[in-house]
Amino acid sequence: MLSSCNQADNPVDRFISVVRWSISTLRPPIFGLAPYNPILGETHHVSRASLNVLLEQISHHPPVSALHATDEDHNIELIWCQECVPKFNGVAVVNEVRGKRQLKLLSRGETYEMNSPNLLIRFLPIPGIDWNGDVRIRCPDNGLEAELRFGHKSYLGFRGSQRSVEGKIYRTSTKRTLFQVNGSWDRTVTMKDDTSGKQTVIYNAEEVYSGMKTPIVNDLEGVRPTESAAVWGELSEAILSHDWEKAKEAKNTVEEKQRELLRERESKGETWVPQHFTVTHTKDGGWDCSPTQQWVQPAPIVVPLS
Repeated sequence: MLSSCNQADNPVDRFISVVRWSISTLRPPIFGLAPYNPILGETHHVSRASLNVLLEQISHHPPVSALHATDEDHNIELIWCQECVPKFNGVAVVNEVRGKRQLKLLSRGETYEMNSPNLLIRFLPIPGIDWNGDVRIRCPDNGLEAELRFGHKSYLGFRGSQRSVEGKIYRTSTKRTLFQVNGSWDRTVTMKDDTSGKQTVIYNAEEVYSGMKTPIVNDLEGVRPTESAAVWGELSEAILSHDWEKAKEAKNTVEEKQRELLRERESKGETWVPQHFTVTHTKDGGWDCSPTQQWVQPAPIVVPLS
């Protein structure tokens, strides 16, 4: 779906493809315990066809993740830098996802900027978890924008539409609406032409989910020690075998090792530096990052096409 963003010659069609892809990045969250707490410097390097993706945890307190992905065959680059800021309101925790996502269509000279919806974890009266909030997608290079609102049910669980998305695509200069967007991001999303009234399905979650494949290790020797699968391998095995005592020990071992490394750096007066990104800070205290390499290399972990 990402590769299709750069295929259309019409900028409006490309923008619609970007909106479709942005919606497709959401997955139904699962309510429960989260045994994996990303460690400083943890990485995930994976490839699917010509798309190569590299993530790095560039800060632990606060938790900040950076992503760089490139597809040389389709002239696409992704750069993300995101920080989760939790806020407790009495009955729920709203994890505000700060930072920007950039999608670059290199051969078109277009850069799309977008943010992420927030993750709402509700405890009372009915436990649940949802994506919610406003997302804005804009491309100054073609003068198009989209505003999307992700909805959730009320705290009592009766009002509201769970996993809904609605919004519009419009021209930045005139604010004239081109298309209305409406649907459920975990089912289908439709787009209505504001001029002709024609309605089409732009996203079908079932088609996307059914095509997902489990990553496989293609080159064991090429897996970094910082790779998520390596860092949390023992914990994952314990969880799969329902050995909760072993899982607790494995998690404690990883976290204690991180505390030891922190004490060692502090005793030497050293500051940890990311390996794959250069980090800067915005005037308002936010995080920004730039990849140290132009292209992400093929990964030892791959996602099969079929």
